[in-house]
Amino acid sequence: MESTITKDKSTTSINLGKPHNVILFNDDHHAMDEVAAQIMKAIHCDMQTAVKLMMEAHTKGRAIIFTGHKEKCELVASILEEIRLGTKIEPA
Repeated sequence: MESTITKDKSTTSINLGKPHNVILFNDDHHAMDEVAAQIMKAIHCDMQTAVKLMMEAHTKGRAIIFTGHKEKCELVASILEEIRLGTKIEPA
């Protein structure tokens, strides 16, 4: 993923590396509303999106919660892990 910053008619490219995915695994130890709230906190989405992602993890065993550069994925995963949800970061 590459980001371009324009400043005073000059251009600087910043290479953020290859994109990664944050995977959320099914969780049978937390209430569904608790998981959805943590997803909302981690990726700043609405409740409908959080519930959809949570249900995908619940029914399929895993769901891609976020895709982005590795450092951002690490932040998202750490927020999910605050309540001990199972996550994994892998190349997209």
